[in-house]
Amino acid sequence: MAADTGRYRSAVSKSKDPSGLLISVIRTLSTSDDVQDRETEKSRLEEAYEKCDRDLDELIVQHYTELTTAIRTYQSITERITSSRNKIKQVKENLLSCKMLLHCKRDELRKLWIEGIEHKHVLNLLDEIENIKQVPQKLEASMASKHYLQATDMLVSAVGSLEGPLLQVEGLSDLRLELHSKKLNIHLVLIDELHRHLYIRSTSRVGHRPQDKDKAHSSVLDTSSLSTPRKLAETSQFSTPGASSIRDLQEVKEDLEVDPEENSPEFMGILIKGLAKLKKIPETINCIMERLEPELKQILKRSTTQIADHAYQRGEVLGQDNQPRLLLELLELLFDKFKAVATAHSVVLNHLQQIVVSPHGSQEGIKLYDQADVSAKIQTVLQVLLMDYLDVKNTRSAAEPSAQLSYASTGSDFGAFFAKKRPVRPKQSLFKFESSSHAISMSAYLREQRRELYSKSGELQGGADDNLIERGETKFLCKPGARNITIIFQPLLRFIQEVESNMGPGKQCQLHTFLTYYINELFLNQVRTETNKEIEAVTKVADPLKILASADTMKNLGVQRPLLQSTVVVEKSIQDLMSLMQDLSAYSNQFLEMVCDKLKEYKEICNANSSGVHLASYK
Repeated sequence: MAADTGRYRSAVSKSKDPSGLLISVIRTLSTSDDVQDRETEKSRLEEAYEKCDRDLDELIVQHYTELTTAIRTYQSITERITSSRNKIKQVKENLLSCKMLLHCKRDELRKLWIEGIEHKHVLNLLDEIENIKQVPQKLEASMASKHYLQATDMLVSAVGSLEGPLLQVEGLSDLRLELHSKKLNIHLVLIDELHRHLYIRSTSRVGHRPQDKDKAHSSVLDTSSLSTPRKLAETSQFSTPGASSIRDLQEVKEDLEVDPEENSPEFMGILIKGLAKLKKIPETINCIMERLEPELKQILKRSTTQIADHAYQRGEVLGQDNQPRLLLELLELLFDKFKAVATAHSVVLNHLQQIVVSPHGSQEGIKLYDQADVSAKIQTVLQVLLMDYLDVKNTRSAAEPSAQLSYASTGSDFGAFFAKKRPVRPKQSLFKFESSSHAISMSAYLREQRRELYSKSGELQGGADDNLIERGETKFLCKPGARNITIIFQPLLRFIQEVESNMGPGKQCQLHTFLTYYINELFLNQVRTETNKEIEAVTKVADPLKILASADTMKNLGVQRPLLQSTVVVEKSIQDLMSLMQDLSAYSNQFLEMVCDKLKEYKEICNANSSGVHLASYK
């Protein structure tokens, strides 16, 4: 029996499918004719089942806790599933009931839905009205703090709402007119701020460093550039510093936590963006072009007053012949300021270009000005200044007699040289009012006011200097005259080379043309005419070889024996021409030709007049 049980177990273990084993047992019982075999098989099955029951009981005893937990979990899951089915069934029934009820109340629900949307829109309009009512106060605060982009956005948005969704609100008519009026005028404030940064802030720090008085003579330039093909400067101070970085400017954003004017280029970009939002870019460009030359002239006036104040602090008196150095200081200051103005304009042009080419804002078709227009206006202002100080129109020569050379004097004959002369007393005025307490206090008061303006903005914004006013007209830092060109020629030439290097090869600026014309057509002819007059004054007389120089002239020259006045005048004229050769080295050939011509003419005059007088008798 044990063997049969073991065999049955092995058969059960070998068979993976219980149904197959059952079929095998059934087949064995059905095919066997012996009752004994059937009973044997039956007992074997019963024994196997009992063994399985015992094994199952043992396993249940061993895993009772896990089995209990599994049964409980299964029971809980079964209960939750049953509950969920019931709830779903209930929900379905409720949804069907709601559907039927909603279908019955469809018109009323639609009406309530529409009223809810209307009430929500009304609430939004009320909130918008409350915000718009606060716009004037917020706008005033933004304008006071100079956050113009925020003010512009606020104003444009408010006006758009008042002329759009809130157009029919009668209670907002006064506010609508007020904000509309401010929108029409706010661009004028932005344009004024833009010009202040273009011409005031950009030049605020110019002119506060020590001036290099020997700057005009410290560098050697190729001054032949005015008559021969010029050598362009390697670097141009007139170009925009950091131009590559300016071209890569990102979108301008306004930071409300910092001073908006701390970064002037960014502030000008904010102003341009605000003007673009107001659609005032064409008006801005027209205003910039209209005010360009007047603003440059104001810089000229302020710079003149600034130089005059500095001269006054040094104890100098304006308008003297020996002070062309003040003109040089003025030009160098103007060069620096005009370069700063040109740099500021390049920043503005960059921002304008970004606005015009931007796909947003519909700013197409706007014609911008360019850097060449700014350079042309700068040259025009400088040219007018040079025409005044160089006396191109020859206004002062008509009112004043031509100045004689310091060594020239009215000569006398030989007897007068040995005659005793009376001492000449210098003429002195009895009294002057310019040093009175009233005049001093008034001058000090005016200069104190200007110094306060300097300290506030760094740039003089007031009127002309009190020492620069004479009979309602502006005086000059030094007396106008053609000889002023000698001290300003080198700095002016450097500036011209910088401008032309920025313009590109093969182009000539109008200041270059003016300077070339002035020297070739006016200055050289004037020098030639003055030299001829001075020499003719002492040679075109009855007997030029008998007129001697004065004792003062001989003392100044350090000579003991008498000299002919004509010789002194000719020598002084030649020295003057040699000095011009150094100052205007580009025209040294022309001055050398003058020297040779004058020496040749004087030699001929001496030869022509020496037939009647033997010069050796005076040795």
